[in-house]
Amino acid sequence: MIRSYKFLAVALISIISFTACEDKEKKEQAESERMEMEQMEAEREAEMRANEEKMEMESNSIAAKAMGTEQLSTLVSALQAAELAQMMKEEAGPFTVFAPTNDAFAKIDQATLENLLKPENKEQLQTVLKYHVVSGEVMASDLAQQISANNGTYSFSTVEGAELTATMQGDNIVIKDGNGQTANIVQADVDASNGVVHIIDAVVMKKS
Repeated sequence: MIRSYKFLAVALISIISFTACEDKEKKEQAESERMEMEQMEAEREAEMRANEEKMEMESNSIAAKAMGTEQLSTLVSALQAAELAQMMKEEAGPFTVFAPTNDAFAKIDQATLENLLKPENKEQLQTVLKYHVVSGEVMASDLAQQISANNGTYSFSTVEGAELTATMQGDNIVIKDGNGQTANIVQADVDASNGVVHIIDAVVMKKS
């Protein structure tokens, strides 16, 4: 009889222990699943925020500003032909772009311009356009300050590698290219999510 009680006691303890272990495993599994779900939700939210931020940046990018400005439509066509529009749209930069107007492009010999826009001349067109781009955000006030600090002339490098030179003509900032040709900033400090745009009235060219 005593042996029977002992057997029942051992069996009962075993059942209780097994149940306790099973409950513990279930709790651990439930906790693991909960944490996994929370992590997945956090990742989804982070991805959504990143996509929203990217869309907002692109909608206010240099490329978007140019596309929304009627007098820069030729520049937009050139950026697309040179496959640089995406860079001005998606890359964080910041960049400073000296953006020639349609009238500025109209001053170029049309046969030369049409030739530049051909697919086989993409690299040459990229060189021309990158000569209008500077790394970093340079506001008009920054240019004016540097011109004043450097005895009236301030030279700076473009992403193409060659330099542009800025001077003052009265209250206006004038940009001189490698050939000595000049362009006036007709509208300064067009703010963008990845930099700033200064609209100019001539196309600048590196020294030939």
